[in-house]
Amino acid sequence: MNSSQETLDYAQPLALTGMTVKPDYIDGNGHMNVGYYNVIFDQALDELLKPLELDWSYMKRTNFSTFALETHVCYLQEVVEGDTLSFTFQLLGHDAKRLHCFLEMHHAEKGYLAATSEQMLLNVDMATRRSAPFPPDYQALLAKLWDGHSKLPRPPQAGKSIGLAKKG
Repeated sequence: MNSSQETLDYAQPLALTGMTVKPDYIDGNGHMNVGYYNVIFDQALDELLKPLELDWSYMKRTNFSTFALETHVCYLQEVVEGDTLSFTFQLLGHDAKRLHCFLEMHHAEKGYLAATSEQMLLNVDMATRRSAPFPPDYQALLAKLWDGHSKLPRPPQAGKSIGLAKKG
């Protein structure tokens, strides 16, 4: 366990501040384009996972990486060029090979929830490009994180499906 893992509050979502909506993220509607939500959520996830050593350094040390299997973004309120954003990460579940996680994007100054991203990540052995269990020390770390995060309220957007209601 590294020193940043020792200082983590496992009972709270992981938090990140200081990301900004870049000019090239803006579309013709004057707000952040839908494609860049996935880009910025991915960038935030890399930063949020650093204290757990599950960022790019994980691949360099272990020759394992995490791949996204599925992602579901909810766009709740627009953000525009120059807006500063903050993010949180909550573990919704895990097993030997997968992480089910939930990220929230907030407007850092105004405080509103701008978007959410629910993701299923898979641990992959980069030598075989196949799924593989997390190494034992990471399984223990994820169990510790889950012990805290399992007690947090489930975000209302988690587990949402998309579709239209059937008319009688």
